Amino acid sequence: MIATVSLSGTAHAAPTGEARPWGSNDYAQGQGNVPAAALGASAVSAGAITHVALKDGGVIAWGNNSYGQATVPAAATSGVTAIAAGWAHELALKNGGVIAWGNGFYGQNVVPAAATSGVTAISTSAYFNLALKTNGSVLSWGSRTAVPTTVSSGVTAISAGGDHGLAIKNGGVVAWGSNGKGQITVPAAATSGVSAISAGFRHSIALKNGGVIAWGDNSSGQATVPPEAQSDVVAIDAGFNHNVALKSDGSVFAWGSNVKQESRDTSTEPPTDFWKFSGVCVPVYAVSAGDSTGVALVDPNAPYFC
Repeated sequence: MIATVSLSGTAHAAPTGEARPWGSNDYAQGQGNVPAAALGASAVSAGAITHVALKDGGVIAWGNNSYGQATVPAAATSGVTAIAAGWAHELALKNGGVIAWGNGFYGQNVVPAAATSGVTAISTSAYFNLALKTNGSVLSWGSRTAVPTTVSSGVTAISAGGDHGLAIKNGGVVAWGSNGKGQITVPAAATSGVSAISAGFRHSIALKNGGVIAWGDNSSGQATVPPEAQSDVVAIDAGFNHNVALKSDGSVFAWGSNVKQESRDTSTEPPTDFWKFSGVCVPVYAVSAGDSTGVALVDPNAPYFC
């Protein structure tokens, strides 16, 4: 859903590797279904039911295709610099303009004129998208179109959630939209010194001084930051109801919902690290969380089961 490897809703360049999904495979987006063409990808983005990868400037998609979201348009097969996967719709950034395809229930696949040039970052969620312009302003379209005046300038990062948005401005988090679970009630700790953000379905996370800050919905423990995510974290991503944190040593820790084993392997006592269970071996180059699912970009020579 949120789909980022750069923590701000955008997938940027990373060492090339192999995309290894884990968690839900209900829509053929999981293990055993990654196209061979995705080997050597430089970025990955986990959607709700479809995943995408970026390789040599072209987008590769797999999983559910009910809305044409896994059928990559010709315009997105070259020159793409960033990707973002949502709920059955996808985004790509090319030459400063956004390309969108797939589900359009709320017009999320219809790119507004303002997003066809001058865009530096993209983020998507369930049914709406965000774009960051070169002048530091934020655009929104789909099920949520309004943005507060506070994000009309000076923004350096963006992230779209279920029905709320996040931005970083002057090192502090700005949040807007639905607040049914306190997901836009930014804690004092996240008002300065923040280097990355990610919005989940009804919760939010931020990265500050190598530690994760979380707030909002905690029904699955997704807003309770475990000790493993309180230091040495270099990248974060919030899925629908779980989070992933990439550590400085190339390992990953996840917490929150585990309905599809997207967070922990509880088959042993005490539970083992879920990455070993899922076959994602260090070093991990990039990671993205979706709806009960996720994708990591890893060294293709790493053993599949650690």
